[in-house]
Amino acid sequence: MEVFKFIAHSRKAICIAAEHGWYPGARYTNLRDVKTFDFEGVGFLDIDWKNYDFSRHIDAAAQKKPKMTIARDVECIFKLDQILREAEQLALHSDYVAIVPKDPLLNGRISELIPSDYILGYSVPTRYGGTKVSLQSFDRPVHLLGGRPDVQRQLAEKLKVISLDCNRFTFDARFGDYFDGETFRPHPKGGYENCLTESLRNINRLWDDYIVHDEVRKLAKLVTL
Repeated sequence: MEVFKFIAHSRKAICIAAEHGWYPGARYTNLRDVKTFDFEGVGFLDIDWKNYDFSRHIDAAAQKKPKMTIARDVECIFKLDQILREAEQLALHSDYVAIVPKDPLLNGRISELIPSDYILGYSVPTRYGGTKVSLQSFDRPVHLLGGRPDVQRQLAEKLKVISLDCNRFTFDARFGDYFDGETFRPHPKGGYENCLTESLRNINRLWDDYIVHDEVRKLAKLVTL
């Protein structure tokens, strides 16, 4: 099996990404860009983590029935029980639900406090977010949330990655830059679509040699069945 790759951006970007084996994604606040795509059982339903609204999230999950969705970030351990109750409802409409640990009080306690029914969401460090929970605490299949594609691949050497979402390269493409497999640089010909296409090819190449962990394979098989 391969790592599932999701893109949550414009209709054009999703169309181009689909040609390279990626799957559509969208926030529950904006389903417009995925209304023409097959989404049930293959899509990624993201959240507005700064202004989270569970009622909107569950309504979108019930409507779209994604392959994966993300529960509200666990920024405070004392809200974990409520978040797990929400995740239980989301799981009725999604193959995978990811819990995103961010409170450092969860260090070393994820197996104890978060049921094994859920995968974990690792918030890749950027200037907009991240997590203070140690990498060592992420002891089960993980979805990589955002960040640079090279950083995502580096993290995969320490985590059991089942999936990722990545939009960073779409923003660089607007300025004529593409991801060359190591860094972002100006595309020799320029053009938004050229930048997207080359970035997608190079990101895919990064993962060509990735060996999916047996625990991830087992989980994917169970969900498929």
